[in-house]
Amino acid sequence: MARARGADWLYSYLRGFYRDPARPTGWNNTVYENVGMPNPMWQLQGERVRVEHAAKSESAKGGEGGRGGAVKAVSYEMVKPGSLTPVQYDETVRDLVNFLVYLGEPAATSRKQIGIVVLLFLLALWPLVYLLKREFWKDVH
Repeated sequence: MARARGADWLYSYLRGFYRDPARPTGWNNTVYENVGMPNPMWQLQGERVRVEHAAKSESAKGGEGGRGGAVKAVSYEMVKPGSLTPVQYDETVRDLVNFLVYLGEPAATSRKQIGIVVLLFLLALWPLVYLLKREFWKDVH
């Protein structure tokens, strides 16, 4: 998943679990709605629940659109704290995601270094090729 969706998506996914009694596993996710996987690190993160608040939209106050109505504001409240603080949990998830990205393609660092060397070689070769082209075409022009 780290290669397919990216590190940012995986980081947000692992931080986005909340309790949802309507789901068969009892968990849902803010990034991937109706996920079939329970929170693998719920003991570290703790249990959060989704709380929806009714809030007036700008169009209800006479703004653009004229339709008005209520907009739901969503927040997540901690019901049962985990063994880590939120900052420690975020650092743990960050480290885990970095490790998963590395495992997804361990040769990525060397591949990027080789790419830089190749680009520098081509940049150094360009003036020589240009001078050679001028030498071949001097009689034509």
